Amino acid sequence: MPARFGLRSRPSHATEVGEGDSMAFPIHELAALGTATCWATTGIIASDAIRALGAFHFNLIRQVFVSLILAGVVLASGTLALPGWQSVAVLAVSGVVGILLGDTLNFAAVGRLGPRRAGAVFALNAPMAAVLGWLVLGERLGGQAWAGIALTIAGVALAIMGRPPSGAHRLEQVWGGLRLGVLFGLGAALGQAAGALIARPYMAGGLDPYVGSLIRVGASGLAMGVVAALPFAPHRPRQVSVKLLVLTALTALIGLLLGMTLFLYALQGSQTGIIATLSATSPVIILPLLWLRTGQRPSATSWAGAALAVAGLALIFTR
Repeated sequence: MPARFGLRSRPSHATEVGEGDSMAFPIHELAALGTATCWATTGIIASDAIRALGAFHFNLIRQVFVSLILAGVVLASGTLALPGWQSVAVLAVSGVVGILLGDTLNFAAVGRLGPRRAGAVFALNAPMAAVLGWLVLGERLGGQAWAGIALTIAGVALAIMGRPPSGAHRLEQVWGGLRLGVLFGLGAALGQAAGALIARPYMAGGLDPYVGSLIRVGASGLAMGVVAALPFAPHRPRQVSVKLLVLTALTALIGLLLGMTLFLYALQGSQTGIIATLSATSPVIILPLLWLRTGQRPSATSWAGAALAVAGLALIFTR
């Protein structure tokens, strides 16, 4: 499950499946796969904009679009009911950790590794969240969960092995060193896992997910604005074209508005573990999308690593 939403509760409709439901059209499961497709598409769209704007400023501009979208959704739905100040403060800290740090590092990884490798490394946020929950909250991790963590790590390692051939498409090329890109990806996964862990008690308490996300995004956007004004802030891009703004806005529309809406809809009609697993298949779904985009078939190790990572995530989410 995407750590940034911090959703773990089982939906009220996720009861035992009866005989009459066994032949039902799996619309909620398809919605979860649609969520994964949205997030995979976002990585492909974002790559060029990240490399042109830099990870920090791409994230800063994106947060403006995301904030506007979330505010529009909240106002249109009439769900603007802010929690207490303590909850707001904790969610704000969660946003700074998970979005300012986590997302910025994730975009830095995408810019260096390309969307496929960065997406594979980012899949480690689920194992990290499970381990943090075990260490900090005392949550139980059984043998299935540990096996899932091991499988996910092995799959990610397999997915990022080797350098692309000299004639590889720019989306498959490694810029600025593989090791540094992987470190950025690990930092992103840890930031997202920690941010979700901080927000989890408040999101699980019934807070509207769009309102919670708006608080987190708003806090991270304000913090990024402060950082941008500091003398040691990352250099601003010399020119921000309309094309770059459109690409950045598309990542917010597809990844957040469409992706999160499909995810929340999926949760209403199926078991949380199943939906979490299906929505985490982005490392696999991105492979045919990249094939279509670049005309270059992903390697066998890419397919095997992505499949192994998703199998590990399935064990974690269905424990």
